Amino acid sequence: MVRMLRPMVQVLDTRIARPPPKQVDPHYSSQEHRRWRAIVIARSGGRCQDPACKAPTRPGRLYADHVVELKDGGAAFDLSNGVARCGSCHVRKGHAERAKRMAR
Repeated sequence: MVRMLRPMVQVLDTRIARPPPKQVDPHYSSQEHRRWRAIVIARSGGRCQDPACKAPTRPGRLYADHVVELKDGGAAFDLSNGVARCGSCHVRKGHAERAKRMAR
């Protein structure tokens, strides 16, 4: 049965069909967000603040992350709504929050 469908399914050549460029939310390039981000990361002392982090002192880039995401009604520039997370914790938390939103 699958062989019969093969001629109907075309392969997408990603060298020709490029995805649209990423659209950056203007909020993240604002001066207010940059200031908020700098304060959140500076107060972390270079450590990942995620309680589930397995290596909080691992060197590397930190991300200023909203505890309650903006899409879920979190305060954009409230310092109590920000924590510094390493890359793996930032991605893990983002996936979990997205899954919660999609389940609703």
